[in-house]
Amino acid sequence: MSLVRTVGGRPRGSGSRVRSALVEAASAVLAIAILVWSLTPVYNMLLIALDPDEGDIEFEGILWPPDPSLHSFHTVLTQGYWLVADFWRQLGNSFFIGLMTMLLTVLIGSLASFALGRTRPSRGWLLVNAPLLTYAVPASFLVIPFSRLMASYGLADSLWAIVAANVTFATPYAILILSQYARLIPIELDEAANVDGASPGQVYRRIYLPLMAPALAAVGTFALLLAWNEYLYQYVLLSSTRNMTVAIAIAQFFNTDEAPWNYMMATAIIYSLPPIAIFYALRRFMAAGLTRGGAFRG
Repeated sequence: MSLVRTVGGRPRGSGSRVRSALVEAASAVLAIAILVWSLTPVYNMLLIALDPDEGDIEFEGILWPPDPSLHSFHTVLTQGYWLVADFWRQLGNSFFIGLMTMLLTVLIGSLASFALGRTRPSRGWLLVNAPLLTYAVPASFLVIPFSRLMASYGLADSLWAIVAANVTFATPYAILILSQYARLIPIELDEAANVDGASPGQVYRRIYLPLMAPALAAVGTFALLLAWNEYLYQYVLLSSTRNMTVAIAIAQFFNTDEAPWNYMMATAIIYSLPPIAIFYALRRFMAAGLTRGGAFRG
């Protein structure tokens, strides 16, 4: 005997299958539209970078260069043009700012969340949420006071000034995310470790940090991308060629009358590769942390 009920001679499940198919089709169309919309600027960058004639092809409506060339990438990597003459030094400065911002944000955020989440102060929620008030003031409003503050500390035209600014804006979010994630870790683990004679530092290193690996990876990636994409503070606080970053170097292309667009886009594409690689590298740590957390909760 069939258990499928019918309504008006049609199986009841056919309508739900049709709706499910329509939802899947609409989702696929929407995903394709978003993908095309997101990748079109990247495609235009690649199109200009592959053009051997200073990248004018993009403005002519041609979908692919007739003679694509990697000459612009070779010029950037070999520093063969005056606007990219210090490319490797600038990339090193960008790496220093991004990695130091990531490390300090993870360190400060993890220590703060450990102190607030494991000691359970009476007004810990206020200490977690109060730093978020810094986001109420636009970062552009704080650039002049921050530059005067850095000058008073002798950090004018210093990479550490940019690191300090980035950590200031990344840390409140890091503390919030890590504090929320830390609630998944039972406090009984700390108490058991204390009974076994573990110090707070040992609890932090051997219990807290391994179980917090997914959140630490997410926060570190956020801090890295924040520092990598930041331009305003670098433009205001860095004045010497020695401390210039790739973000400032790319902006210099707009200050020249006849800048080669293909060199500019090649520089931008190369500059975008390190955070992508770091993101996929951190995904392994996120997966490992999730596995440990799942095993623990099981």
